[in-house]
Amino acid sequence: MKRMSEPIERISLSMPRSLVRQLDEMIERRGFESRSQAISTMIHQQVAEHAEDLGNEVTTGTINIVYEHGRNNLKKRLAEIEYENIAEVISSLHILLESQQTLEVILVQGPASKLRQIANELISCKGVRSGTLNIHSAVIPQLHAKN
Repeated sequence: MKRMSEPIERISLSMPRSLVRQLDEMIERRGFESRSQAISTMIHQQVAEHAEDLGNEVTTGTINIVYEHGRNNLKKRLAEIEYENIAEVISSLHILLESQQTLEVILVQGPASKLRQIANELISCKGVRSGTLNIHSAVIPQLHAKN
């Protein structure tokens, strides 16, 4: 396992044996080097998901929504929301699914609280079947230098 630059602190965990077996199976399937690496990765992901508590700290994330393809004005409204937040919306990808549904993956970067607001606005549109915001602590390098 790659050593981090900051000091490592050991902790002890207690969990049911059946959960430990499931963890070990997942570690093997996903290729983690150790339980420590797997658990550390999972904890890091959970901490990043709660980054909205960071308020104005800049984070990167994806907003994933599934919506009804043929719903009147829905695509237009989703595009309007993305355009209204063009400073945070980096790009989007539309995938046509079966049963007249579309999966849209939107890459966003900005203050965590703003990303949560954008996701809530998109997900709450009539015709959106499901949606999630996944926040990551890393940020994208600046695309263009400010003049």
